[in-house]
Amino acid sequence: MASTAVTAPASAEELAAALAESPAPVRVRGAGTKLGWALPGAAPASELATTGLDRIVEHNAGDLTAVVQAGVPLARAQAAFAKEGQMLALDPPDAGATVGGVVASGDSGPLRARYGGVRDLVVGMRVALADGTLARSGGKVIKNVAGYDLAKLFAGSLGRLGAVVEVSVRLHPLPPATSTALGASRDPDALGAAALALSHAPLEQLGLDARWAGGEGAVLARFGGSEARPQADAAERLLREAGCRTEIVDDDEPLWRAQRDGQRSGAGVALRVSALQTDLPSLVRVAERRGAELVGRAGLGLFWLRLDQGDLGGLVHELRASHPVRVLDRPSDLEVEPESPLEPGTAALMRRVKDRFDPEGRLP
Repeated sequence: MASTAVTAPASAEELAAALAESPAPVRVRGAGTKLGWALPGAAPASELATTGLDRIVEHNAGDLTAVVQAGVPLARAQAAFAKEGQMLALDPPDAGATVGGVVASGDSGPLRARYGGVRDLVVGMRVALADGTLARSGGKVIKNVAGYDLAKLFAGSLGRLGAVVEVSVRLHPLPPATSTALGASRDPDALGAAALALSHAPLEQLGLDARWAGGEGAVLARFGGSEARPQADAAERLLREAGCRTEIVDDDEPLWRAQRDGQRSGAGVALRVSALQTDLPSLVRVAERRGAELVGRAGLGLFWLRLDQGDLGGLVHELRASHPVRVLDRPSDLEVEPESPLEPGTAALMRRVKDRFDPEGRLP
C-alpha cells in the first residue's frame, strides 16, 4: 500500500490553509513518534506535519514563560531554556518528540508528580481549525483567564479537533542538584506502604515513582535544590520503616531515564492505567502474573505496564475489568480498542465537541 504523502507548511497560515484544502481525512502530526496512539478511523488521505513550525518565538526568562511553535523538538526547547537555568517541566520518554506532539498527546513523565501535566503548564495556545481558520486562547502570562480555554481542550486531543501550531508555556527553575531515595522490595504490599508514606510526608519531591520487573520493585523519591540530600535522607528513613532495602543515589539521572523508557514498548504493548494511589500492590501482582513490567507515578495513581511478548490482549482485558486503560504502543495486528469504554454521557459530550470543531469529519 502506498504511503501517505506528508507536507510540512512553513507557517501557521499555510498549515491552516492546507488543513482546509487537503484531501480528507487529514492527519496532523509532529515528529511521528506516536502515530500508533490514534483512535480508530479512516486511513488518512493526507498528512500535515508541524515540523516546519520550528521557532522559539519568545523566551521571557524574567517571567518564566515562553512562546514556542509546535514543531520545535522538545529537546531543543529544553536546551534553550537551560541556558537561563530554566526548564519546561515536561519529561516524556520520546527524545525526538516535538513540543506540539507532546501537548497534543498529553504525554508526560516523572516530573508530573511535582509540576502537573500538559494542561497545567500550557497557558495559551494557537490552533488551526478544520475549516482553515486560526484561533487563539489564553495569553503569554501565567495568570490569564481571558477567553475559552482551548489549551485544556486540545491537550491530549491527538489532533482530532485541529492542529496545535503554537503554545505559550510556563517554565520552572532547573534544580542545581538532585538526589533520589530508593527503596527496593520483593513484597508488593511493602512498596504500596512505602509509596503511601512518602505521598503523605511533608517533603517536596520532584518525582515519586514506582517500578516492578522480574519479581522485584522499588519506590523512588527524587529531590532537587539545596535541600535535596537532607530530604532524601528523610525519605530513606520512611522507606526503611515500610520494610524496604534502601539507598540514596546522587547521580540519579539513569534511574529516571529508565522510568521514562518504561512507558514505551517497541514490539509489544504499553498501557497507561488510571488507578488509585492504593492500587499499586494489586497492579504489581497483575504485572508479575503476566510477566509485564510496571512504572508509574506512585503518588498520582497513574501507571504504565509494558509487555513485549506473551498474551498481550489478555493483559489489556484483565486490567480493563477494574481500571480505565489506554493502549499506547501495540502491534498492528492486536485487535483491542485503544480506550476503555466511556460512560454514555461522557461519550455523548465528546461527540458534540468533535462535531463542533470538525463538523465535516476531516480529522480522523
